[in-house]
Amino acid sequence: MTTTPDPAFIALARAWMHAPTDALLALVWTAYDDMQARPPTIDTRDLERSITQRLEARINDAMSGDEPFRVQHGPYEHETMAPSPAQPPQYDIAFVLRSDERLMWPMEAKVLETAGRIADYLEDIKDQFLTCRYAPFSGSAAMLGYLLSGKTSDALDGISKKLGCTLHAVSGSSSTRPHRISHHVRAVPAGKHYPKDFTCHHLMLEFSGLKRHT
Repeated sequence: MTTTPDPAFIALARAWMHAPTDALLALVWTAYDDMQARPPTIDTRDLERSITQRLEARINDAMSGDEPFRVQHGPYEHETMAPSPAQPPQYDIAFVLRSDERLMWPMEAKVLETAGRIADYLEDIKDQFLTCRYAPFSGSAAMLGYLLSGKTSDALDGISKKLGCTLHAVSGSSSTRPHRISHHVRAVPAGKHYPKDFTCHHLMLEFSGLKRHT
Protein backbone atom coordinates (compact mmCIF):
# COMPACT_ATOMS: atom_id res chain seq x y z
CA MET A 1 0.00 0.00 0.00
CA THR A 2 1.41 3.40 -0.97
CA THR A 3 0.82 6.71 0.75
CA THR A 4 1.08 10.26 -0.48
CA PRO A 5 4.59 11.58 0.33
CA ASP A 6 4.59 14.40 2.86
CA PRO A 7 6.12 17.83 2.06
CA ALA A 8 9.33 17.03 3.95
CA PHE A 9 9.86 13.90 1.85
CA ILE A 10 9.24 15.81 -1.38
CA ALA A 11 11.74 18.50 -0.34
CA LEU A 12 14.35 15.83 0.48
CA ALA A 13 13.76 14.11 -2.84
CA ARG A 14 14.41 17.32 -4.73
CA ALA A 15 17.45 18.33 -2.70
CA TRP A 16 19.47 15.19 -2.04
CA MET A 17 21.37 15.11 -5.31
CA HIS A 18 22.37 18.43 -6.83
CA ALA A 19 25.55 17.40 -8.67
CA PRO A 20 25.27 13.82 -9.95
CA THR A 21 28.07 14.31 -12.48
CA ASP A 22 30.73 14.57 -9.80
CA ALA A 23 29.02 12.99 -6.81
CA LEU A 24 27.77 9.82 -8.54
CA LEU A 25 28.93 9.44 -12.10
CA ALA A 26 32.59 9.99 -11.29
CA LEU A 27 32.28 6.70 -9.40
CA VAL A 28 30.89 5.03 -12.53
CA TRP A 29 33.84 6.21 -14.60
CA THR A 30 36.29 5.02 -11.94
CA ALA A 31 34.59 1.62 -11.98
CA TYR A 32 34.67 1.51 -15.79
CA ASP A 33 38.38 2.40 -15.84
CA ASP A 34 39.04 -0.47 -13.47
CA MET A 35 37.16 -2.85 -15.77
CA GLN A 36 39.29 -1.70 -18.68
CA ALA A 37 42.55 -2.01 -16.75
CA ARG A 38 41.66 -5.41 -15.29
CA PRO A 39 39.01 -6.97 -17.54
CA PRO A 40 36.68 -9.23 -15.56
CA THR A 41 35.04 -12.39 -16.82
CA ILE A 42 31.85 -11.43 -18.67
CA ASP A 43 29.19 -14.02 -19.48
CA THR A 44 28.38 -13.16 -23.09
CA ARG A 45 25.18 -15.26 -22.98
CA ASP A 46 23.74 -12.60 -20.66
CA LEU A 47 25.89 -9.67 -21.69
CA GLU A 48 23.94 -6.69 -20.33
CA ARG A 49 23.35 -8.13 -16.87
CA SER A 50 26.86 -9.54 -16.64
CA ILE A 51 28.52 -6.20 -17.44
CA THR A 52 26.16 -4.40 -15.08
CA GLN A 53 26.88 -6.79 -12.23
CA ARG A 54 30.63 -6.35 -12.64
CA LEU A 55 30.28 -2.58 -12.94
CA GLU A 56 28.17 -2.29 -9.77
CA ALA A 57 30.77 -4.23 -7.77
CA ARG A 58 33.50 -1.84 -8.86
CA ILE A 59 31.38 1.22 -8.11
CA ASN A 60 31.06 -0.17 -4.61
CA ASP A 61 34.84 -0.65 -4.45
CA ALA A 62 35.36 3.00 -5.49
CA MET A 63 33.17 4.33 -2.68
CA SER A 64 34.65 5.38 0.65
CA GLY A 65 31.72 4.09 2.68
CA ASP A 66 31.07 7.53 4.13
CA GLU A 67 28.73 8.62 1.33
CA PRO A 68 25.12 9.40 2.26
CA PHE A 69 24.08 6.80 -0.33
CA ARG A 70 24.86 3.21 -1.27
CA VAL A 71 24.88 1.54 -4.69
CA GLN A 72 22.60 -1.39 -5.50
CA HIS A 73 22.19 -3.70 -8.48
CA GLY A 74 18.56 -4.44 -9.36
CA PRO A 75 16.50 -2.50 -6.78
CA TYR A 76 12.74 -2.29 -7.23
CA GLU A 77 10.72 0.92 -7.59
CA HIS A 78 7.52 0.32 -5.63
CA GLU A 79 6.26 3.90 -6.00
CA THR A 80 5.13 3.32 -9.59
CA MET A 81 4.19 -0.35 -9.30
CA ALA A 82 0.92 -1.19 -11.06
CA PRO A 83 -1.81 -3.05 -9.13
CA SER A 84 -1.14 -6.68 -8.19
CA PRO A 85 -0.17 -9.08 -9.71
CA ALA A 86 2.11 -6.68 -11.62
CA GLN A 87 5.79 -6.62 -10.76
CA PRO A 88 7.40 -3.30 -9.78
CA PRO A 89 9.87 -1.63 -12.12
CA GLN A 90 13.43 -2.77 -11.49
CA TYR A 91 16.51 -0.62 -12.12
CA ASP A 92 19.76 -1.99 -13.47
CA ILE A 93 21.73 0.04 -10.91
CA ALA A 94 20.67 2.74 -8.50
CA PHE A 95 22.26 4.96 -5.89
CA VAL A 96 20.03 4.70 -2.83
CA LEU A 97 19.83 7.38 -0.14
CA ARG A 98 20.75 5.83 3.20
CA SER A 99 18.42 8.04 5.26
CA ASP A 100 15.36 7.19 3.15
CA GLU A 101 15.67 4.19 0.87
CA ARG A 102 12.61 5.16 -1.12
CA LEU A 103 14.83 7.74 -2.81
CA MET A 104 16.89 6.28 -5.62
CA TRP A 105 18.96 7.76 -8.43
CA PRO A 106 18.70 5.14 -11.17
CA MET A 107 20.89 4.12 -14.08
CA GLU A 108 19.55 2.00 -16.91
CA ALA A 109 21.96 0.04 -19.11
CA LYS A 110 21.62 -1.05 -22.72
CA VAL A 111 24.01 -3.01 -24.91
CA LEU A 112 24.59 -1.21 -28.22
CA GLU A 113 25.85 -3.76 -30.75
CA THR A 114 26.83 -0.83 -32.99
CA ALA A 115 26.66 2.94 -32.67
CA GLY A 116 23.44 2.90 -34.70
CA ARG A 117 21.57 0.24 -32.68
CA ILE A 118 19.95 2.62 -30.23
CA ALA A 119 16.23 1.73 -30.39
CA ASP A 120 16.11 -0.06 -27.01
CA TYR A 121 18.14 2.72 -25.42
CA LEU A 122 15.69 5.35 -26.66
CA GLU A 123 12.70 3.28 -25.56
CA ASP A 124 13.80 3.38 -21.92
CA ILE A 125 14.09 7.16 -22.04
CA LYS A 126 10.75 7.78 -23.73
CA ASP A 127 8.62 5.04 -22.20
CA GLN A 128 10.11 4.82 -18.73
CA PHE A 129 11.92 7.98 -17.61
CA LEU A 130 9.79 10.56 -19.40
CA THR A 131 6.55 8.96 -18.18
CA CYS A 132 7.81 9.04 -14.56
CA ARG A 133 7.56 5.26 -14.29
CA TYR A 134 11.30 5.33 -13.64
CA ALA A 135 12.89 7.87 -11.28
CA PRO A 136 9.56 9.32 -10.10
CA PHE A 137 11.10 11.37 -7.29
CA SER A 138 14.31 12.36 -9.08
CA GLY A 139 14.84 15.24 -11.47
CA SER A 140 17.64 13.34 -13.20
CA ALA A 141 18.94 9.86 -13.95
CA ALA A 142 21.40 8.14 -16.29
CA MET A 143 21.49 5.87 -19.30
CA LEU A 144 24.56 3.67 -19.75
CA GLY A 145 25.32 2.55 -23.29
CA TYR A 146 27.57 -0.52 -23.45
CA LEU A 147 29.00 0.09 -26.91
CA LEU A 148 30.45 -3.01 -28.58
CA SER A 149 31.52 -1.45 -31.88
CA GLY A 150 31.59 1.96 -33.52
CA LYS A 151 32.36 5.45 -32.26
CA THR A 152 30.89 6.88 -29.08
CA SER A 153 30.43 10.21 -30.87
CA ASP A 154 28.29 8.54 -33.54
CA ALA A 155 26.11 6.89 -30.89
CA LEU A 156 25.61 10.18 -29.05
CA ASP A 157 24.84 12.02 -32.28
CA GLY A 158 22.25 9.40 -33.20
CA ILE A 159 20.62 9.62 -29.78
CA SER A 160 20.45 13.41 -30.08
CA LYS A 161 18.83 13.17 -33.51
CA LYS A 162 16.25 10.57 -32.50
CA LEU A 163 15.35 12.38 -29.29
CA GLY A 164 15.02 15.64 -31.20
CA CYS A 165 17.07 17.59 -28.70
CA THR A 166 20.62 18.74 -28.11
CA LEU A 167 22.95 16.64 -26.01
CA HIS A 168 25.06 19.07 -24.03
CA ALA A 169 28.61 18.56 -22.78
CA VAL A 170 29.14 18.24 -19.05
CA SER A 171 31.60 20.11 -16.88
CA GLY A 172 33.83 18.84 -14.13
CA SER A 173 35.53 15.47 -13.94
CA SER A 174 33.50 13.97 -16.81
CA SER A 175 34.14 16.76 -19.33
CA THR A 176 36.63 14.67 -21.34
CA ARG A 177 34.46 11.55 -21.30
CA PRO A 178 31.76 10.44 -23.79
CA HIS A 179 29.18 11.82 -21.37
CA ARG A 180 26.40 14.20 -22.40
CA ILE A 181 23.15 15.45 -20.90
CA SER A 182 19.74 16.19 -22.37
CA HIS A 183 16.92 18.21 -20.83
CA HIS A 184 13.27 17.17 -20.98
CA VAL A 185 9.82 17.99 -19.65
CA ARG A 186 8.12 14.88 -18.30
CA ALA A 187 4.48 13.85 -18.37
CA VAL A 188 3.70 13.80 -14.64
CA PRO A 189 0.64 11.69 -13.74
CA ALA A 190 -2.32 13.60 -12.34
CA GLY A 191 -2.19 14.07 -8.60
CA LYS A 192 1.53 13.31 -8.33
CA HIS A 193 4.21 15.73 -7.19
CA TYR A 194 7.08 14.31 -9.22
CA PRO A 195 9.66 16.70 -10.75
CA LYS A 196 8.47 17.79 -14.18
CA ASP A 197 11.85 18.99 -15.45
CA PHE A 198 14.18 16.08 -16.06
CA THR A 199 17.85 15.77 -17.00
CA CYS A 200 19.08 12.56 -18.60
CA HIS A 201 22.78 11.73 -18.43
CA HIS A 202 24.11 9.70 -21.36
CA LEU A 203 27.31 7.71 -20.77
CA MET A 204 28.88 5.65 -23.53
CA LEU A 205 31.06 2.84 -22.12
CA GLU A 206 33.12 1.07 -24.77
CA PHE A 207 33.47 -2.69 -24.58
CA SER A 208 35.17 -3.41 -27.88
CA GLY A 209 35.81 -7.06 -28.50
CA LEU A 210 32.79 -8.35 -26.61
CA LYS A 211 30.07 -10.07 -28.60
CA ARG A 212 26.69 -11.34 -27.52
CA HIS A 213 26.34 -15.12 -27.72
CA THR A 214 23.24 -17.26 -27.34
